[in-house]
Amino acid sequence: MKAWEKLSERNVELDALASAGAVLEWDQQTYMPRGGAAARGQASAVLSRIAHERFVDPQVGDWLEELAGADLDAEKRAAVFNLQRRYRRSTCLPTKLVEELAAARNEGFTAWMRAREADDFAPFEAPLQRLLDLTRVQAAAYAAGTPGSVAHPYDALLEDYDPGSTVAEIRPLFERLGRELNGLLDTLGERPHPDGFSGKLDVKGQRKLSERVLTDLGFDRSRGRLDLSEHPFSTGFSPDDVRITTHFHADNFLAALGGTIHECGHGMYEQGLRTDRPGYGLDRAAGMGLHESQSRFWENFIGRSMPFCRYLAPRMHGIWPELDVSAEQLFGAMNRVERSLIRIFADEATYNLHILARFELELGILEGRLEARDLPAAWDDAYRRIVGVVSPRPHDGVLQDVHWSSGYFGYFPSYTLGNLYAASMGAKIQEEIPDLWAQVERGDFRQILSWLRARVHRRGHEVDAPVIVRDAVGERDHVADLMDHLWGRQGVLYGAGR
Repeated sequence: MKAWEKLSERNVELDALASAGAVLEWDQQTYMPRGGAAARGQASAVLSRIAHERFVDPQVGDWLEELAGADLDAEKRAAVFNLQRRYRRSTCLPTKLVEELAAARNEGFTAWMRAREADDFAPFEAPLQRLLDLTRVQAAAYAAGTPGSVAHPYDALLEDYDPGSTVAEIRPLFERLGRELNGLLDTLGERPHPDGFSGKLDVKGQRKLSERVLTDLGFDRSRGRLDLSEHPFSTGFSPDDVRITTHFHADNFLAALGGTIHECGHGMYEQGLRTDRPGYGLDRAAGMGLHESQSRFWENFIGRSMPFCRYLAPRMHGIWPELDVSAEQLFGAMNRVERSLIRIFADEATYNLHILARFELELGILEGRLEARDLPAAWDDAYRRIVGVVSPRPHDGVLQDVHWSSGYFGYFPSYTLGNLYAASMGAKIQEEIPDLWAQVERGDFRQILSWLRARVHRRGHEVDAPVIVRDAVGERDHVADLMDHLWGRQGVLYGAGR
């Protein structure tokens, strides 16, 4: 077992380096002054190089080879399997490429922020092209290093976020979902919309309410914190140090609250990961689709429900006594269905169309059909055809997401996979917790969180996400579960049936 001890020690060290890198990225998006970008880029690049070199060390390969045939318990076997997969992929990448990608991501994020402020794609074009070029090299390196395992260049990137997912699997799934969503939207579009919520609420009060909601949902403030960023995100340095961010909008309270609850779902998943096996690598998400299932479950399945609105309304009145809004009005506003420009503000019924558009664009990028200069026009065309709207300005169009500026190509499908998983989890939880909605209405979320802790969070990455989901909910048609949910909520709200 000496090989296991050595491998475990190395993995503890690598986890510490990853945590340090996450601190640098979190700080860059929250508190770092803009003038620190160059130095931060250098620090991130060096840290990435060190971590990569420590992991691709031939000794690690020797330990893994020795352990591959050893008599191990189930947890050690799972750890070795995950590490072998990561090792094969990491050894495909030259150290210089890893360092260049880290520097390009830092430059890309800074340029994206500058471009958004100017509402001009031009400052972002060259840094984005650099990221596209390096990402293609990365995908090619993965494919060359694992012959026969990559049928499409995009598959190599999907593996980083949702191991086992492929274009061949996702494309027909997304096409089916798109057809069914458009059928729902065509039906709802013929009916009167519920009123929106247009009241302006001060940011100080919004923060107070958000902190109350976070605590009630189960986010442990002694092991996490809430900060502000341009684009909400979450990161866990460890299950005992989880950072989430949000962005308050005085004139768009519901969107800001939805973003906060979304990140809370991520944060509670991170806090629920197991901590009893340091060095195993099991204390991490089994895939970003599973991670997104937790954020989308809380944001949508719980956070847009009528019982949640009944929980929320009196707490809003406690902060803003003069506010004249009922739970019924909140529910109508939260579930108003309308094709719109901004993904993070999209309603539950149209959200996945935004992901389908990005999926199409990223396929074009990896297939070499789209360069950075092509993306503004390609974005507008995809949004016209798929989402049904076109942005009048880059800020709300091609510049709206942080992902490409950080080199996260291949991440977007995780959102829709998360929505699909969340729908099936919601259906299963309703079956197993008969008084679910009564608990939500009185602000008691403990049993819901306990269900997720036991079925999802505590399992970490002992197996891949599809297995965890299947074990949690059984064999289910995730698209059917999502469409049943949407017809049962938005369909009923609009007085429409299938």
